[in-house]
Amino acid sequence: FKWFVRRLCGMISKDKLKPPRSAMKLSFYILLSGLLAAGCATSTVESRKQERLNAYSSLSPEIKNQVDQGKIKVGMSMDAVYIAWGKPSQILTGESSSGSTVTWLYHGTYLEEHSYWVSRPYYSRYHAYPETYLEHDYYPRGYVRAEIVFENGTVKEWRSLPQPAA
Repeated sequence: FKWFVRRLCGMISKDKLKPPRSAMKLSFYILLSGLLAAGCATSTVESRKQERLNAYSSLSPEIKNQVDQGKIKVGMSMDAVYIAWGKPSQILTGESSSGSTVTWLYHGTYLEEHSYWVSRPYYSRYHAYPETYLEHDYYPRGYVRAEIVFENGTVKEWRSLPQPAA
């Protein structure tokens, strides 16, 4: 039995013992993100224009142009913003000195990398030695990518927010 184990350990190279796990995990998360994005990408400016055709028809030519490009600006109606950017991820209500407000939040996601050290045995011809290497995992994280504040049904202010730093 010892002869068999020694023979087997001598035949296995270091490369065969260490699969590229980090590359496989990254590929998995990229594939998963792509599938999620493809599944969620059913709503387009064109489909939302058809959904709210009366509201789109009543917009001025300047606002229609902005909406068609997926842009928003102060003074737009809620319908125009919905057609340009789609359904918000979250809707908040509040109050200001001017009256009641409605805030639409749009969420985004990114992959956050976590690195850590892993140790496992490396087998040479007659011995096992500890081998340490750096491993990476990627976790999806959510953040608020844009917010729009409405007063009396029109955009009072809006801002886009950057993705958090890695």
